[in-house]
Amino acid sequence: MTADNDDKNDLPFGYSEEDMEAFSRNFARIAENGARLVTEFMESQTPSGAAPMIDPLNIAGSFTQLAAKMAANPEKVIEAQTALWQDYLKLWENAAKRAAGEKTRPVIEPDKTDRRFKGADWSDNQIFDFIKQSYLLTAKHVQDCVHNVEGLSRQDAAKVDFYTRQYVDAMSPSNFALTNPEVLKATIEEKGENLARGFENMLEDLQRGQGKPALQMTDPDAFEVGRNIATTPGKVVFRNELLELIQYAPTTEEVYKTPLLIFPPWINKFYILDLTEQKSFVRWAAEQGHTVFIVSWVNPDERHAETGFEDYLTKGFKPALKAARKICGAESVNVIGYCVAGTMLAAALAYLAVKGKADQVNSATFFTAQVDFEEAGELQIFVDDKQLEAMERLTRDIGYLDGQAMAQTFNMLRSNDLIWSFVVNNYLLGKEPFPFDLLYWNSDSTRLPRAMHLYYLKNMYQENNLVKPGRIVLDGVPIDLSLVETPCYIQAGKEDHIAPAPSVFKILDQFKGPMRFVLAGSGHIAGVVNPPSARKYNYWTNAKKAETLEGWLEGATEHPGSWWPDWQKWISRKSGVRVPARAPGGGKYKPLGDAPGTYVAVKS
Repeated sequence: MTADNDDKNDLPFGYSEEDMEAFSRNFARIAENGARLVTEFMESQTPSGAAPMIDPLNIAGSFTQLAAKMAANPEKVIEAQTALWQDYLKLWENAAKRAAGEKTRPVIEPDKTDRRFKGADWSDNQIFDFIKQSYLLTAKHVQDCVHNVEGLSRQDAAKVDFYTRQYVDAMSPSNFALTNPEVLKATIEEKGENLARGFENMLEDLQRGQGKPALQMTDPDAFEVGRNIATTPGKVVFRNELLELIQYAPTTEEVYKTPLLIFPPWINKFYILDLTEQKSFVRWAAEQGHTVFIVSWVNPDERHAETGFEDYLTKGFKPALKAARKICGAESVNVIGYCVAGTMLAAALAYLAVKGKADQVNSATFFTAQVDFEEAGELQIFVDDKQLEAMERLTRDIGYLDGQAMAQTFNMLRSNDLIWSFVVNNYLLGKEPFPFDLLYWNSDSTRLPRAMHLYYLKNMYQENNLVKPGRIVLDGVPIDLSLVETPCYIQAGKEDHIAPAPSVFKILDQFKGPMRFVLAGSGHIAGVVNPPSARKYNYWTNAKKAETLEGWLEGATEHPGSWWPDWQKWISRKSGVRVPARAPGGGKYKPLGDAPGTYVAVKS
């Protein structure tokens, strides 16, 4: 009896022999799945007969320039290394004091928005606290060292900053089983079952992504378009090769005379503005008394290869505007443009001004949209000549940019939240992703037509042609934004990584008409989809003009909650008298089917 107890006490983690057998079986599964993972990954990387693309993101040249500049100024490098060594000494000194029972203040702490180190063990356990602080110190010094190198071009500096951060984020101790206390605890408690499940999840993702890990952010079976998201009642009242136009059923007995037409970005599907009932902007707008139309863009395939930016004006904006006017018998329409559709809306307003039809748009609202791309943020690093050439080669045969490629680019802008947190959850903890409507929408990506995508990157991000009068010609009309006198409501997100608020603010320099600028809390999506009932975030207003966003903010007034009521107050004054509610369709625009339509159901 005593010998048996002694044998059991010799086993690690207090395991029994049965536990050790389970632990061994799970790690055998891990080894087997690891071999399959490597084999399938290598087999899928280069299609048969195809030559691999060397450095398609054109990173090597920028880091070569970085190395040359650092070598030319070794004093700076030595200073940085000395500073890092001094911080390490402070950390080791603190660790020694803490081991002796003294209380110490951290040498460095994570940002308040950094969720990687929220677990108590990262602070309470001295070993993991040391690992965390050591990583944060190293990450800070690496990024500072790269950022402070002098003599790099603006493009090279932005590129090395961005990809250095990607590397630093990837190397976080939270991303590795042996240095993440939550993963270690789960591995011991589950006898390695979590890691075995994680490898199986990774294999499934690799197979689904045909060689590229298609990381699951949410449970794809938890949502269905038309069943529990995109459920606001309405009808498809117009369809062509580029869009379906949805008109929503009224929810009030009377509605404003001037209808509301929404152009969502064609980079994603329209139902970001019609998620659940509680989060739906279109449902809320209908409840305020608007006759709401929204465009559901086609999910392009090889047939749309030559569809260009101009087509989104002539086959998208113009027919949708005409249909909304004709159905409602209205001379003009209030129009919303979100993100890239807001860029199109700005061009369309200038187009209508030249055509003498500016009065067809009564007001324009811009959701996180840019027209001046001089300070367009980190997306600019993807648009140098070599990367555009690589993009052209990548899309030449298939005619479109795959939806996952665009989604991965956007996810890299917030890699800790949108990549690595799911790596830890799905692969290290072996958990299934949590059902979340917003992440379901984010994963339900769309393709982009080859011609439109290349045109947009070159003319907007690379050459900033939209703010140069006459440099862009659409349907034979030279575009000049200074001709726009339409009243505009401009919303930006304070933490927007895709359309940075300072860049959106530059719209105020382009148009001549009356404009109201509002800065919302949060980012590109949550800053827009923020219903009043959520009571989240804040927004800022300031009627006085300012040269920069920083100057505007200095005199701005902060308000709690959603900016939607502020927009409703503004738009109601531009929506005319109340008239009897309108059922969807009218005249030659017969309902073609129920919302959310058929185009939205096409998967990438």
